[in-house]
Amino acid sequence: MTTSEPVLGRWPRLRLVVLVVALAAAGVVFTFGDVVSTAEVQDAVDGLGPLAPLVFVVVAALLAAVLVPGPVLAAASGVLFGVVLGTVVTLASASGTAIIAQRLGRAAGLDGARSVLGPERAAATEDLLERRGLFAVVAQRLLPGVPDAPATYAFGALGARGWQVVLGTLIGAAPRAFAYTAIGDSLDDPTSPLAVAGVVVWILVSIAGAEIARRWWVGRRRARAGQAGQPG
Repeated sequence: MTTSEPVLGRWPRLRLVVLVVALAAAGVVFTFGDVVSTAEVQDAVDGLGPLAPLVFVVVAALLAAVLVPGPVLAAASGVLFGVVLGTVVTLASASGTAIIAQRLGRAAGLDGARSVLGPERAAATEDLLERRGLFAVVAQRLLPGVPDAPATYAFGALGARGWQVVLGTLIGAAPRAFAYTAIGDSLDDPTSPLAVAGVVVWILVSIAGAEIARRWWVGRRRARAGQAGQPG
């Protein structure tokens, strides 16, 4: 290793710390700073005609990658394009964000995560994601209260494959994409059947995600208890 190698290249843990700090700072700024609003996202792509959906996909994917809240972007998609096209556009932008976050998480955090976890735990984690990564992404997308982009950075840093996060996003994020775009499409009539359907879907998905998480946690505890009870 030469002395001219960048500092971040020499210390993988430092790269991981920089990634975590940058994401935490972005999350605070965009969550509490009111930096981006639905109206501003609309103004950025409104009036572009047939190109508007494609431009929105790119803009929303980049914004979500820097932790602009996904519901804001999905609601803007519903306002601009309606619930049908808006849901498709929201899923496309979510997939774009998944690719960006997985690539950056893997490039900046994989070596650091391996260093923190140690060889055995890192190998076990990567093996688990190799076998169950798709399920893990789908379950996380359904889980209430866990933002998708930070989770995808973590998946990338822990070795999840790109196809797993993209396919998992398409499967797991679809119900919520519909819910948020339906609500956005109904902002002028919040008691409409479409708005009610969006809220109902959101509630059902949240319940399903919480139940999946509960079952996973119980299963892990039972597995650990079984391993602890085995004779050495």
